[in-house]
Amino acid sequence: MVGGASAVRGPPSLSRAIMVRVRRIEPERGMAALRRALARAAGDPVSHEHQAIPEHDEMTAVRWTLGLLEERHPGRSVEVRVPPAGAVQVLDGPTHRRGTPPNVIETTPTTWLRLAAGQLSWDDAVHQGLVAASGVRADLSAVLPVVEIEES
Repeated sequence: MVGGASAVRGPPSLSRAIMVRVRRIEPERGMAALRRALARAAGDPVSHEHQAIPEHDEMTAVRWTLGLLEERHPGRSVEVRVPPAGAVQVLDGPTHRRGTPPNVIETTPTTWLRLAAGQLSWDDAVHQGLVAASGVRADLSAVLPVVEIEES
């Protein structure tokens, strides 16, 4: 263990970056990163006051929103993967202990952030092929969005 992080076991196909739990991200930092990442994804100009690397904002926002999802909907029946930023297991129900879980959701960081912030519906993401969802419980429509973005 390094810096309070603990390794999370998973299938070998996932990169090690996904397999490491990160420390809790403060809400103010997470929301600021989410706003900047969504603004960049939409092609909006972002304030020059914060010149963080775009990928850093995106990774911070993804990890923060995945953490919120995990806190609010604990369980081990569905694995949500957003490579290379992270993966969490959520929702009550049958659990798995080894190998690839039976219910897996995988998407890109930008799509995840749009889902998490309510800018994209679960159904639209699935129908547009922006989310790979396998298993009978691989549906997040009832738990999204995980954060509301207040008007500035």
